[in-house]
Amino acid sequence: MRILVCNDDGFQAEGLKALAKAMESLGEVWVVAPDREQSASSHALSLHRPLRVEQVGERWFSVDGTPSDCVYLAVNHLMKEARPELLVSGINHGSNLADDVTYSGTVAAAMEASLLKLPAIAFSLVTRLIPPSHQVSFDAAARFAHALVNASIKNGLPENLLLNVNIPGHLVPRGYQVTKLGKHSYGYDVVENVDPRGRKYYWIGGTSFRHQDVPDSDCNAVFERGLISVTPLHLDLTHSPTIETLRGWSLENFAADPKSV
Repeated sequence: MRILVCNDDGFQAEGLKALAKAMESLGEVWVVAPDREQSASSHALSLHRPLRVEQVGERWFSVDGTPSDCVYLAVNHLMKEARPELLVSGINHGSNLADDVTYSGTVAAAMEASLLKLPAIAFSLVTRLIPPSHQVSFDAAARFAHALVNASIKNGLPENLLLNVNIPGHLVPRGYQVTKLGKHSYGYDVVENVDPRGRKYYWIGGTSFRHQDVPDSDCNAVFERGLISVTPLHLDLTHSPTIETLRGWSLENFAADPKSV
């Protein structure tokens, strides 16, 4: 099996190295990752500039683009003679819980793989509760990644589906739970300041993390129960119950033929 590994923390990140090593006994590992941190880059593709690819090791490449760029280039160019059969992304240094999945470059790499018809799993280490004086360890996350990927190889993953996994980093996980997406907020802070030339600039993004008590959610599993969360996601964003409602709307001021107005 050919396994493609990507992330959004960059090709030198410790979490990426830990994940790639954990995959070695399961198949031929290829790493294609950004040349620098691309956190919160979401599912962006670089369509308006050329991309540079550098080989930094055996089957190990850095790309001056987004995680989605990396997966696209790997599948459609670097590995086109023998496509990967699985994509794993991470291990991200920080959580990707709840609404984070819409911003996360780690999850976006798995989304891009899913669009390209590859089974995909994104792994993140929840570091929020780790004291600053403590060293971050990816050991437990890597062991779980190996176990879950091995199980996915044996059992298969449904097409057009990806798994989003969050591992508590502040304790030894007591197990895992299959979950749904929860709800949380970092606050909505905007810090305004002035640069040395007198021009205003802004930093966005809050730091006051709070999660809602949503039963069976990823947030509850990680923060309330000390469990690893495994959340199945798919990319069909259609809200089916609303389709018939919208079909019943009457748009009185719209005419299909503008000449008839």
